[in-house]
Amino acid sequence: MAQLPAADRVKVANRILEALATASTPESDNVDPVNTIVEGPRQLLALAKQEAPGVYALRPLTPLSETSLITNSPEDLSLGAELRAELATADRIDLLCAFVKWYGIRVLEDSLRAARERGVPIRVITTTYIGATDRHALDRLVRDFGATVKVNYETRSTRLHAKAWLFRRETGFDTAYVGSSNLSKAALLDGLEWNVRLSSVATPAVLNKFEATFDAYWNDIAFETYDPDLHSARLDEALAVASGNSSSTDLQISLSGLEVRPYPHQRDMLERLTVERGLRGRHRNLLVAATGTGKTVMAALDYRSLCGTSEGSRPRLLFVAHRKEILRQSLRTYREVLDDASFGELLHAGQDPREWNHVFASVQSLNVQRLEQLAADHFDVIVIDEFHHATAATYRRVIDHFTPTELLGLTATPERMDGLNVQDEFFGGRIAAELRLWEALENDLLCPFHYFGISDGTDLTNLAWQKGSYADQELDNLYTGNHARARIVVKQIRDKVSRPGAMRALGFCVTKAHAHFMADFFRQVGFKAVALDSDSPSDVRSQALSDLRDKKIQVIFSVDLFNEGLDLPDVDTLLLLRPTSSATVFLQQLGRGLRRTETKPVLTVLDFIGQHRAEFRFEEQFRAMTNLSRNRLLDHIEHDFPQLPSGCQIILEGKSKELVINNIRAQLGATVKTLVKEVRTYDTPRLADYLRESRRQIKELYKSDNSWTTVLRRAGLVDEPAPQGEAVLLKRVHAFLHVDDPERADTYLRLLQDDVAPYEELSPADQSYARMLFFNLWDNAGGFTSFQEGLDSLRAQGALRDELRQVISHVIEEADHFPIPLAGHLSQVPLKVHSAYNRSEILAALGVARFGGQMPRSFAQGVQWVDRLQTDALLVTLDKNEKDFSPTIRYRDYALSPTLFHWESQNTIAADSPTGLRYRYHGDRGSHVLLFMRRYKSTDIGKSQPWMLLGPATYEHHTGSKPMAITWRLEHELPADVWTYAAINAG
Repeated sequence: MAQLPAADRVKVANRILEALATASTPESDNVDPVNTIVEGPRQLLALAKQEAPGVYALRPLTPLSETSLITNSPEDLSLGAELRAELATADRIDLLCAFVKWYGIRVLEDSLRAARERGVPIRVITTTYIGATDRHALDRLVRDFGATVKVNYETRSTRLHAKAWLFRRETGFDTAYVGSSNLSKAALLDGLEWNVRLSSVATPAVLNKFEATFDAYWNDIAFETYDPDLHSARLDEALAVASGNSSSTDLQISLSGLEVRPYPHQRDMLERLTVERGLRGRHRNLLVAATGTGKTVMAALDYRSLCGTSEGSRPRLLFVAHRKEILRQSLRTYREVLDDASFGELLHAGQDPREWNHVFASVQSLNVQRLEQLAADHFDVIVIDEFHHATAATYRRVIDHFTPTELLGLTATPERMDGLNVQDEFFGGRIAAELRLWEALENDLLCPFHYFGISDGTDLTNLAWQKGSYADQELDNLYTGNHARARIVVKQIRDKVSRPGAMRALGFCVTKAHAHFMADFFRQVGFKAVALDSDSPSDVRSQALSDLRDKKIQVIFSVDLFNEGLDLPDVDTLLLLRPTSSATVFLQQLGRGLRRTETKPVLTVLDFIGQHRAEFRFEEQFRAMTNLSRNRLLDHIEHDFPQLPSGCQIILEGKSKELVINNIRAQLGATVKTLVKEVRTYDTPRLADYLRESRRQIKELYKSDNSWTTVLRRAGLVDEPAPQGEAVLLKRVHAFLHVDDPERADTYLRLLQDDVAPYEELSPADQSYARMLFFNLWDNAGGFTSFQEGLDSLRAQGALRDELRQVISHVIEEADHFPIPLAGHLSQVPLKVHSAYNRSEILAALGVARFGGQMPRSFAQGVQWVDRLQTDALLVTLDKNEKDFSPTIRYRDYALSPTLFHWESQNTIAADSPTGLRYRYHGDRGSHVLLFMRRYKSTDIGKSQPWMLLGPATYEHHTGSKPMAITWRLEHELPADVWTYAAINAG
């Protein structure tokens, strides 16, 4: 007989036992209970409190260790019922949803009330999306159920569409629900909603990411804590605006007392502006950002910052624009930022200021007679909007007359159609701060784009290359009259644009003839198209723009015209018909279509790519779109750009992908032979001149242990023979490519001079830098027995010292973070917050690297206790696995906010161990924590990437043990650009 299943065998065995027991005592009425075999083994599922006789706390019908899909169908579980059961057993509750409804609360009210009575913390994140939230529902969550609620009041766009619950339990059996259901009755009970139930047993990495991302949102300044007693009126107004039932108007503002804070992309630009002033002493600066990204807000925030650094009253301000509407809106912005409804006066068409302290003036009103009445230094701060107009006589008159302490120009496009470039003419060729496109896209301030790179079959390899670009006339000869290429353009429009007849397109051409040829060709194939250039009369231009807005024409072809700041928010298609290797020009062209409108879901960009010369660089425009270094850009191209801002696509079709990859790979593969050939061509022994002429980045010279001196020797531009030991030392020059604080740079430069003082005669600070310089050159002490011996050996290394001086002088000019000295007990440590250091410099600065002791070369761990300073140095690498995306490693170390950092200790550190206790109680015990962070392990040239000192950190709280997950509070906010990649939701 075949063996019975286990369950059937248990039944048979129990029947046999019962029969035996009955047979042994047939006459007795007091038969002992039969010892039967249990049906097992069985799992203990819950320990439940008895609420009443026979009544226990609810338990979810889905086992806590399993996942499932809930659809609210009649035969399926109800999401509302499952949530009630989850609420009954949770120790912490988090909810993320776009809107909250009153009747959604009703479905869960008993469970929410019971959770409050048990002291369970409840956190809710929601928005004012389409005005759908019921304000009274949020009031009840706060007042009746003790929830902490945070609201995103942003009405221009909706960044939060997620709907998810997270239930944390002390037992470790955590669960989450992610899907389509907001907190509404339909979503929880009878709507056709799909929600996936996850568990920490089946999907631990997903639960960890959920909590990390929720905590990052929770600490994001865009989500503001809601107090019904303080914020109900503001929430009502925001909901009304979001639903279309109200709108903000003109200069009338309601001062809420809430500080206007910059978006990350704005904070980044303001920080770089601070660097230009504070680090480089430059007080005439140009700020370049696409229309719609808040240039006026940035100017107002910058002015507020200047108010904070000036003594007494606010600095006198002149804001100049060319239209009344811009002036009135700008004045309103300044009033909101300064939280002062009476700030500022208008000077425009009959409106004259009374006090002349803070004036918002039209450029027309600042005529010769008016300027004669004002002293050159009357205004401390002058802001000129749309600065690309500055070459006009009316603007130049104002700029030439005044001598303010600070001059700030604002523009979306510094290049004009007349060929004049305002950054060259007024700012020494500098742009102080330029928009990083990906930051604005991440913040949903611009329209997402779909970029298509399309091979057009043209061969540009034989065209002349002059000063970083092709000759326009040779490009014109190639493109004008090229009907085959024009047919490709038309075909791609019909393939990529959903409704070609309704598109509003701009085509960027190389010459006037090219623009007119393209317009003629498009008209011949049925499009309504025109060509505009600098010769077009103003009324013709105005009519063409009006016709494009009204969809009477589909495309305008131009040359340079639309690099200028014309406001064309409805443009939904861009045709890039000329090669552009300048990232600035590329971004200006892209910016013509990135304005958000309610009717434009996406900007379509068609870029027509030919076979280019080796000097042409695709990487600049792609890096401008992606924030990727060259090595990582190549990897992302090969994998079809898997990580882009939400809604964006970059698609390289067919041959174009091969062309771009080969071009970037050729730049990556620049050999010494290539560099030597270029140096001979430029015939210059100065590094800065070569970099400017070749447009190469300095790090390209130092790949594979190359150096500038090596290239010069091979090019025959250095006559004297190489001294002994030069070759080895030249391989260490790359270790100085990150020197980005002036004090360190200046001291290194002095230590590399011919007549440097002996080590013992240096000041304590200079001795510290000398030790950093020494170990940076010899990370294993180089066989020396003293610092003086090592420094003395440099006397014979003239070429090396000259190269180091050139390198340091170059890289300090590219520094984009403001260094902050350490204070208090650590004030003598020669490290600056937000500056970059490699392993050798860190260990030397902390006094760890020393003769007869620790050598930087042998240091491999990510933590270091420095007993002399009573300081823990924590060295963090964000992306620990650069080859493959890891969903688990990514969520160990990350920024929760600009001031909070989540860090995971080594696996051996228990919370109650001596080290764990030192971390937890360092403040009470008088010890310190210095946090260092880098994004990747290695740089583009294969060298170890330096760490940025994030500064002193203070213990906030922790979870777990072996490892401990600690949240540190930073003494100084992360720089905005660092925050964008350190944040958990940066991807």
